[in-house]
Amino acid sequence: QVQPVESGGGSVQAGGSLRLSCAASKSRYHISSYCLAWFRQPPGREREGVAAISPGGSVTYYADSVKGRFTLSQDNARNTLYLQMNSLKPEDTAMYYCAAKSEPCGAGYWPNTQAYEYWGQGTQVTVSS
Repeated sequence: QVQPVESGGGSVQAGGSLRLSCAASKSRYHISSYCLAWFRQPPGREREGVAAISPGGSVTYYADSVKGRFTLSQDNARNTLYLQMNSLKPEDTAMYYCAAKSEPCGAGYWPNTQAYEYWGQGTQVTVSS
C-alpha cells in the first residue's frame, strides 16, 4: 500500500503562491501506479476534490474553481506529486489532503472521496485578503 505524506502548506496573502507536495517515499509502490488526487476541506464544509492525475500521469483533472490557477505535476524519481497553487484566493483556505486509489481516476468520478483507499494527514493552507 502507499502512504501519502503532505507538506508545503502555510499562510499567504491573496494573489500569492504555494506548492504542496505529496510524497510516498517510504512506499515500495510507485505513485505512477495510482490515481492521485488532492482534496480540500474548508472549515465547516465538506471535503471537495481539487485535482487528480491518472496512473502514469497522462491525464489531469481539475475542479472548475481552480482551473487555470492550480497545476499538478509529479516527479517519478522522487515518488512525489506536486500541486502548484497560484493566484490564491481567501476561498482557497482549507486543509488540503492527498489521496490515492488503485483504480482509474474517471473523468466524472475522481472527486468521489469514498473511492480513495489511502489518505494523508493533511496540510493547512490559509489565504488572507
